Amino acid sequence: MSRSSKTLKTNTIFILAGCAFFVYLVVQQTISLPNKDNLAIENVEIPAKISGRQEQIIIHTGYTVSYNSDWKIPNWVAYELTKEEVKGVTPRGNNFIPDPEVDYEMSATTDDYKKSGWDRGHMAPAADMKWSKQAMKESFYLSNICPQNRNLNSGVWKDLEEQVRGLAMEKGNIYIVCGPVVSKQPKTTGSNKVAIPDAFFKVLLQNDNGNWSAIAFMFANKSGRKLLSTYAMSVEEMQTITDIDFFPALPDSIEEKMESQVDFTKWNIAGQARNDGGAACNDMRQQVKQLTQKSENDESR
Repeated sequence: MSRSSKTLKTNTIFILAGCAFFVYLVVQQTISLPNKDNLAIENVEIPAKISGRQEQIIIHTGYTVSYNSDWKIPNWVAYELTKEEVKGVTPRGNNFIPDPEVDYEMSATTDDYKKSGWDRGHMAPAADMKWSKQAMKESFYLSNICPQNRNLNSGVWKDLEEQVRGLAMEKGNIYIVCGPVVSKQPKTTGSNKVAIPDAFFKVLLQNDNGNWSAIAFMFANKSGRKLLSTYAMSVEEMQTITDIDFFPALPDSIEEKMESQVDFTKWNIAGQARNDGGAACNDMRQQVKQLTQKSENDESR
């Protein structure tokens, strides 16, 4: 065989080997490529920046808070709750103090709540922070607290908190965003004029092997205790009420589908499943609208 023929044969072998190796890499990458819907998304629970509202983002050990210095309460509180965290054994604290990350003159104090008739209602509950002494301590920062009806705080709001812990144990983790619904001219309490919410919301998100689902709840800030399904609605509806864009880190294709639907079967919520395009929450929305209008009318007198 001539030298040129040997060279051609050698080059052909190298080319074929290179092509084979390239095909191998492509096949391996295709096989190992995870479902894009199942990819971990960093800070998926954090809402988008709120337009036209005071907002100081503070990251604590167990939760992130969007603090509103006009209201002296949060816009929202967001965190992930895992199965391991639910199993925490840190004793409950009871030391309510101003958030050290908030300027003192911009903060509520415990005196604002004394003899006000309102509970110091946790947004991120202390029972979700049992996994860390620091997280427990920070759950009592007043940036995580709102004036809340006592019956609501110890009633259906607590029912939902317990339901969420059960879901975290079952699913492995749950993403949570909660906070107040406040009128344009809210009533206030205390010398620091802490805004009294008309209602409270809680939005939940889960990822079950790439199948994302979400549900929202809203409770008027007054006494009453019904089935949790009574207070449920779609995330899309909640966004309209609160002017907060939830879960913006999700791909649009997932976010749009997930936020417009409520699938009760994925949330173990007792009661009648209502998938009627938003009509399910009309009663609650009207209650909050009436409360908000009443608050604004009283303030303008």
